[in-house]
Amino acid sequence: MTLMANTKQEKILNYGSFQHSAVVEQVRAKNTMKCLIVLQICTTLLTLSMIGIFYFVAYPVYHKEKHHPFTTITPIVSTQNGSLSVLYALDPIGHSFCFRDGLYGEQIISWTVYNRCSDLDFNGYYKGNFTTAIEGGRLGTIIDLGTPDELQRKYKYSETVGKGQGYASIRRENKTLFILKSSGSVRTFQSMDESRALFHEPKSSATIPIKLEHIYALRIVDRYDMTFERVVKMFVVAYEPNVSVTIRWEVLV
Repeated sequence: MTLMANTKQEKILNYGSFQHSAVVEQVRAKNTMKCLIVLQICTTLLTLSMIGIFYFVAYPVYHKEKHHPFTTITPIVSTQNGSLSVLYALDPIGHSFCFRDGLYGEQIISWTVYNRCSDLDFNGYYKGNFTTAIEGGRLGTIIDLGTPDELQRKYKYSETVGKGQGYASIRRENKTLFILKSSGSVRTFQSMDESRALFHEPKSSATIPIKLEHIYALRIVDRYDMTFERVVKMFVVAYEPNVSVTIRWEVLV
């Protein structure tokens, strides 16, 4: 009798232990499943975050490098060949220009237009005119050197197809402009009569009418900084009155 009772008791104990082990395994499996779900959610969120960072940070930079906007029309500045730039009469920042870095003279910050470096204005101060020395303390002169044909007739140098030799050869030494004289095996230069007018007494807001195919020279100084001077030559290669003007330009040093 006692043996049977012990046997039953052992069976009950063994069955209870099995139930306990099964419950523990079920709880463990549920916890493992929860961990896997949480890990999957975290991985998904991390992936979405990385995609978002790329889209808002890396992609705009890549897009900007690969696809330049149409208004970014100024190529890299070459100290030898200068640059080709377009000014727009109705653009709030694109009507003025800075020869220091070849960018527009104004900028929009916090919904406000600010002057940045305005060496030249198109159509803003005087309709149909270039105006220079428009910043505080700046004084300047701007002169019309004429067309390539007029310069060739006056200074009697040889031209090539495209008539660009005259403009290309204009350079300065101290307070004198020089232009091509002979383009033989040894190139020689001659002084320009217009030098005196360019280096004459400067004034604030110097202005001059814009003419297609004309070459200009301008000089800017600062009444408060005697070391500052900027001399530039420009060639008007396209002009639509009250709309836009395209200039090839080079800073003369």
